[in-house]
Parts: sequence; structure tokens; C-alpha cells
Amino acid sequence: MNIALIGATGNVGTRILAELRRRGHTVTAIARDISKLDAQDGVTAKAGDASDPQGLAPLLTGHDAVISGTRFQGLDLGALLSALTIAGVKRLLMVGGAGSLEVAPGVALIDTPDFPAAYKAEAGAGRDVLNALRQGPVQGIEWTFLSPAAFFFPGERTGHFRLADDQLLLDAAGKSQISYEDFAVALVDEVESPAHANRRFTVGY
Repeated sequence: MNIALIGATGNVGTRILAELRRRGHTVTAIARDISKLDAQDGVTAKAGDASDPQGLAPLLTGHDAVISGTRFQGLDLGALLSALTIAGVKRLLMVGGAGSLEVAPGVALIDTPDFPAAYKAEAGAGRDVLNALRQGPVQGIEWTFLSPAAFFFPGERTGHFRLADDQLLLDAAGKSQISYEDFAVALVDEVESPAHANRRFTVGY
């Protein structure tokens, strides 16, 4: 497939890029500073900003799907959706956050007493984006929002994990965790075999 990846130089973006190339997909890697991207076969680096729909749209034209791995603070969802519409791209996959996942019916992780204050602003912005997508309409675009487990870290690509819808996943030791590498596997699985159209899902061990 021909995939546009916004935020290709971030912690998660670099792993998604590697996973896409591992499976033979062609990628347009979009970042504000493309000097951080190493030259590699099948990857075209383009400077772009998700907040500029007119400038971003030409970079997205001709792609089968767009993956957004950018931070939610400062993200203009309307501008991003406009760019996809202008470009004629019908699929958007977003790297989400764990804060909006439920730890009990109707109780989100971000609203629990022990949620770290340092992450609240970004987690809240991510929840706002998810809510906006759910409220729609999203201009004929099929969206998917993948939330990681609570502890999201550089690690190994095992290919072994569990999926859920809106509930925070805990492992046998009661920990909620997933590596960037296995998150990328789950996301690219969804790119190749869509199973969560217009829905959020989550991945964890």
C-alpha cells in the first residue's frame, strides 16, 4: 500500500515507519524537520505540518491511508480532516493515548486520582479529539483511533499482545503496558486488515 505517515520522526512514528517498510509498504514520511529521517528505499521524506491543510493536502494525495502520529496538543483536527478531504484520501488512522480508556464503567484513566499531572493536558487533548471523531460526521473519512496501554515504552517487537475496545488492558501482574514496536505491529495490522472502522481500540500485553 501507499501510506502517508505524519509525525514520522517521533518515538512511535519511527517504529510505525519501520513496521510499514518491514512489510513492503511505500511510505511518504511527513515531519516538520525531515533532516531527522535517514534515507531508505521505499520512503519519501516530505516537510509538512498537520495544522496547514492547504500545504498538507498535496503531500497526502494518491495515498491509500494516512497515519497521524502527532501530539494532540496544538492539533487542529478540522484542518487535518480538511487536508484528507482535499487530497481525496478516505482512511485516517490515529495514534491515540491511554488517558481516555476506561478503568471502570464510565471512569476514564485520566480522571483517576493517581493520573500523572504532567500528562493530563496531552491526555485531555487526545480525549477531545476522540470525542470529536465520535460525534462526527467526519466528511466521509473512515477513521480509526488506536490507544496504547498506560505504560508505553521502547522495547521489543514480539507480535504477541491483546486487543480491546475502550477498556484499559492489564497483564497478569496487573500492569498496563505495550512497547512502541508492538503498538506499531497492531496499527499496521489494522492498516492491512481493517477491523475497527470509525472506532477506537486499544492494545496491551
